[in-house]
Amino acid sequence: MELLTILEFPDPRLRTKAKPVEHVDDDLRALIERMFATMYAAPGIGLAATQVDVHRRFMVIDVTEDHSQPLVFINPEITARDGRTVYQEGCLSVPGIYADVERADRITVRALDRNGNPFELAADGLLSICIQHEMDHLDGKVFVDYLSPLKREQVRKRLEKAQREKARRAPAAAAASHTL
Repeated sequence: MELLTILEFPDPRLRTKAKPVEHVDDDLRALIERMFATMYAAPGIGLAATQVDVHRRFMVIDVTEDHSQPLVFINPEITARDGRTVYQEGCLSVPGIYADVERADRITVRALDRNGNPFELAADGLLSICIQHEMDHLDGKVFVDYLSPLKREQVRKRLEKAQREKARRAPAAAAASHTL
């Protein structure tokens, strides 16, 4: 299965607000499977459609180490929040950067599953954090938005430099692979 490309901050497409999913069909389920494969390979525990340049409101999550509880949230809505917690978050779209983010400790979320069936889930701990993090992506928000402007700018510069270095190395690696 071909993996999807994960957009990296500061790519402006990460700022796109996702539109609701109107139909749950086989094409969407196939995309969901590719998103799970991409997320597991990255490796990550959550991936919003926005991060793979699909601007529709759905996300995949699996906070287990053995990938045994894959969850799909289509058109998710948080219906209740309770408590506050601070958790050091990372993000597949902001590689190598971790920062403390304050979020609700417990949430209730309503969504559709991969078959289009509605469900409601009460979540706390890491699952709660992950759902809130991925929902931010669907709203065009990245976790570095919770940082001070100075820290956010430092992250942007660091990632842009890493992306330039990666692009500079890519032609040399491609040329080396074609050497006879």
